[in-house]
Amino acid sequence: MDNQTNLLFMNCAKYFPEESIPAIRQTLEEIGPQRAQQALAMEYKDPTVALILSLVCFLGVSGIDRFYIGDIGYGVAKFITGGGCGIWAIIDLFLITGATKEKNYQKFMQTISYL
Repeated sequence: MDNQTNLLFMNCAKYFPEESIPAIRQTLEEIGPQRAQQALAMEYKDPTVALILSLVCFLGVSGIDRFYIGDIGYGVAKFITGGGCGIWAIIDLFLITGATKEKNYQKFMQTISYL
C-alpha cells in the first residue's frame, strides 16, 4: 500500500470494526492504490454522530439513529414502538456505534466488489 493510501486508511479506520481492519488493509493492498483511494473516498457514516443521535432522548426513541445508518426497518420498528418503550433506545446507546461500523464495513465490501 502506498503512503497516500495508508494515510487515507488511517483517517478512515475509525469508521470500521476493529476486527475487520486487517482484512480491509489486505484488500486495499490487493486492489491497488487508485482503487483503494476510490473505496476509502466513499462517504461513511460517523459512529460518533450515530451515538449523539441515540443519546438525544427524543431522537433515540424515534429511531432517527437507525435511519441515519440505513437500518430503515429497525428505524420504523423503533419509531412505532417508541424505542421499545424506551428499553430498545437504552440498549442502542451501547450498540449503535458497533452497528454503524458494521454498516460501513458492508458498504466498503460492496464498493470493492463493484470497483
